[in-house]
Amino acid sequence: MKILICDDEALIRSVIKEYLLLEHYEVIEAEDGKDAIEKVKNNDIALIVMDIMMPNMDGYQAIKEIKKIKDIPFIMLSARGEEFDKLYGFDLGGDDYVTKPFSPKELVARIKAVLKRLQNENNVYKFKGLVLDDLAHEVKVDDKVLELTPKEYDLLKYFMQNKNIALSREAILSSIWGYDFFGDERTVDTHVKTLRNSLGKYRDFIKTVRGMGYKFEVKD
Repeated sequence: MKILICDDEALIRSVIKEYLLLEHYEVIEAEDGKDAIEKVKNNDIALIVMDIMMPNMDGYQAIKEIKKIKDIPFIMLSARGEEFDKLYGFDLGGDDYVTKPFSPKELVARIKAVLKRLQNENNVYKFKGLVLDDLAHEVKVDDKVLELTPKEYDLLKYFMQNKNIALSREAILSSIWGYDFFGDERTVDTHVKTLRNSLGKYRDFIKTVRGMGYKFEVKD
């Protein structure tokens, strides 16, 4: 998952990048608004951390131009904490506002919170090129729609909802097939095998937890 950091101060970009890399995000840097626009054109950006006061093109103008290209969530970053600046930023569609000086750990927490909230609101689970749209009841791999059985779909959704959590075969059976299911745990293994085959290059997102079950694990 790519995060764009736009700030004219290289040190600030470096500090934010260091903390984001620890959380396994991919980081792209831009030194001003014009640079940010070009980075958006050439990359699939999940979220932007946008400094407001910059030379050449400020953050507000950059966001206006970026919105014409793609609706990307963004967090405003500024040394100015006046109410007018915050309200104007939110009017542009900002998801959060962080005032300098700031805690890098807090900023990362805010980034994660925004991404999680937007994901839940949209009923869309996206991990790299693997996307499950629950409203459309559709799964895509690199924009190609997959033909999954109902149980495979439910299984993938359950895995995505419980990212990085080790799930026992018993828990999977209960959640997907129901408590009154009379089959055995090999049913889970069979469906996981076919689901992995369908996911192609993303098959390894579903890890085997030896002696227990499975875990959906993705490094963002």
